[in-house]
Amino acid sequence: MSQPADDTTAHEDAPASADVRTARLLVAGQFVLIGILVLLPGRHDWPVPAALKVACSIATVVGLAVMVFGATGLGRGLTATPLPNAHAKLRTGGLYRYARHPIYSGLLLTMASITMASGSVSRLLTLGVLVLLLTVKARWEETRLMRRFEGYADYAARTPRFVPRLRK
Repeated sequence: MSQPADDTTAHEDAPASADVRTARLLVAGQFVLIGILVLLPGRHDWPVPAALKVACSIATVVGLAVMVFGATGLGRGLTATPLPNAHAKLRTGGLYRYARHPIYSGLLLTMASITMASGSVSRLLTLGVLVLLLTVKARWEETRLMRRFEGYADYAARTPRFVPRLRK
């Protein structure tokens, strides 16, 4: 008994098991670092004036909003891992016009705000590790997006990864 041709093509786009494992490890590492940042106690390694705490609170809300708008901009293409699903489309409008990874941008703004308001060197070091991990994760994801979407390389060449360019 032979397999129908459609069965074969349905699995061609499925990610390799090594990719799935790597994607899950990257996400797990990200959540561990976020947990550490949120749960570490605040310290007094540097003074945190009241105005800075207010600014950080506002930046935290803005960062959370950026994550929500970035996620809704992906629609059904949103996944828990950095692997594009069957519904994924190359998004270049909305927040994706300004940064290739606005969800990561919002996350970094949120975590940086929490860190600055905490006055904690341990949180600052953990934030540095999170920035490194998200950079590695974004690059890893981008190699898969380039394979999936013909126009991704051009989009990446004109659009910053995390931090939008200031208008000239």
